Amino acid sequence: WRRTHSAPAAAAPRPVAMGARLQYRRRHAYATKSNKTRVVRTPGGVLRKQYTTKRANAPTCRESGRTLKGIKAVRPTKMSRKLMSRRQKTVNRAYGGCLAHDVVKSRIVRAFLVEEQKIVKKVLKMQAAK
Repeated sequence: WRRTHSAPAAAAPRPVAMGARLQYRRRHAYATKSNKTRVVRTPGGVLRKQYTTKRANAPTCRESGRTLKGIKAVRPTKMSRKLMSRRQKTVNRAYGGCLAHDVVKSRIVRAFLVEEQKIVKKVLKMQAAK
């Protein structure tokens, strides 16, 4: 193919910048989800592998599935009593830190309406008895 066709002059090969090939610094030698790294240049000019932590998922509402406001997205180990206070893990409300505000509101309204319905049924029963 090369003998019959000449390569276009514009497609000259450019030198490709290769990333430095570095060894892992810990004993875990496989590129798994828990062994993510990135290459960083140190102040001394040396390229070094830096281990990155996993991204944290924000806590979500059990019913609606939306992320809860006011609570930080941290890994489970950081949620311990030593590292995070109770104030940072919850919201000061009924079901705070478990359910979204609108879900709690709808539960309260539903409970109120159920009680109202019971009272109406009771009144109608008393009027029917008279």
